[in-house]
Amino acid sequence: MLFTRLCLAGALAIGTTAVAMPAQAQEITIAIGSEPSTLDPQLRDDGGERQVNDNIYETLMARTATGELVPGLAEAAPTQIDETTWEFELRDGITFHNGEPFNADAVVASVARIIDPENNSEQMGYLNTISGAEKVDDDTVRITTTGPDPILPSRMYWMKMIPAEYGTSGNIGEEPVGTGPYKFVSWDRGNGIVLEANADYWDGAPQIDKVTYRFVGESGTRLSGLMAGEFDVITNLLPEFVAAVPNAAAVDGLETSVLILGTDNEGPMSDPKVREALNLAIDRDAMVEGLFQGYATVAGGHHINPRAFGFNPDLEPYAYDPDKARELIKEAGAEGKTIRLVGESGRWLKSREQIETVAQYWTEIGLNVEIEVQEFSQYLKSLMGDGPRPDAIFVANSNELMDADRESSFIYHMDGAAASNSDAEMAKMIDDARVTTDVAEREALYHAIFQKGRDLSYTTPLFNLQDIYGMAERMDWQPRTDQKLLIKEMSVSE
Repeated sequence: MLFTRLCLAGALAIGTTAVAMPAQAQEITIAIGSEPSTLDPQLRDDGGERQVNDNIYETLMARTATGELVPGLAEAAPTQIDETTWEFELRDGITFHNGEPFNADAVVASVARIIDPENNSEQMGYLNTISGAEKVDDDTVRITTTGPDPILPSRMYWMKMIPAEYGTSGNIGEEPVGTGPYKFVSWDRGNGIVLEANADYWDGAPQIDKVTYRFVGESGTRLSGLMAGEFDVITNLLPEFVAAVPNAAAVDGLETSVLILGTDNEGPMSDPKVREALNLAIDRDAMVEGLFQGYATVAGGHHINPRAFGFNPDLEPYAYDPDKARELIKEAGAEGKTIRLVGESGRWLKSREQIETVAQYWTEIGLNVEIEVQEFSQYLKSLMGDGPRPDAIFVANSNELMDADRESSFIYHMDGAAASNSDAEMAKMIDDARVTTDVAEREALYHAIFQKGRDLSYTTPLFNLQDIYGMAERMDWQPRTDQKLLIKEMSVSE
């Protein structure tokens, strides 16, 4: 009995010496909906990349699981020196995984790289006011903006810090190097990515020793893998299977699904009547119940997250009025006209189903809808590339900044990465709102911007989505409101 008790306690008595039993390594496998297009943390606006790199790289500012902005690699919240200058004190003694120091030089290099026009970063919708960074000393850096920017601290929650030397000489797109709790191990293209715990992590070694990401675009395949014990966490669990899995959790997310309409395209999409008809044709309430079983809410008349500063609560959701939609299509002479609807499958909850259902509604009002579901890398090029704009393109637009500048700059501003309009007046309104420091005035500008977007039906807003995860019974994890899969917050029970 004594021998048994000692073994269960993790040590074996041999004379007067106790030998510690090795702790069992904790390993998990996570199935995500799309393979990263790159592991460079600064160039693509790619959710698959972030799901991996959020564990490798860190930012000056961070957020709690419920969304509160807190210091990250910065020692404290920044100090505003003047209208266009913010000073950050950095945590001391932190190193990148390759041994390079994290210091002001790394911050300056990170800022310079991501805002360099030659890099054409898709993330500039989050960072478009930043003009540069200047080293004060090793532990102090100043970040400058093109004009007053009241949300600069929130922007630094987005920008990942890279090592100064490796960022220019290393293969950062395939072998990432950060300061985070996990180190990159390998990338088997088309199959998976492996990370291992950083035992020297500045905020304490994480509990899980190894994580493997698998790329599984089909929700049914992710579910089957979870039920078979192949996966420990799966993203975008279908609502109809929440009760069937060993463990599930949902949280109100930051994503709003929306269709961006090609207002500058020749043909029916250039007519505001057609765009209004597209909005009136969709029974969003029926989709919430039929597709999502309540794990989503109808977007409030524009594609802005309700928790973001600048959300306009006066914009009601579009009514479901198919008869009026048919009348508008007839008035515009668009009956039988073809529109091209582009999307992807697997990255967001029920993305393919949303696309197909909307296409059916649009067909029922007299249009010929051609659906093109693209591989994710190609889809990103369609969404944010320089080629011809689709007549309509689906995206679940997120807002980690918790500020309307993100969504207006990305989709409404004529120079935005995903914009499909050339409305110079709206662009000027967005530029003005970005640098306005008076809170009430700034809010009023955003309300006017979104009212205009609604009046002209520049987009077809759909739903504010919940994030639903399926988990193995052994998993202990509470999902975050910002959709980050932070492995350091997870643990398993054996």
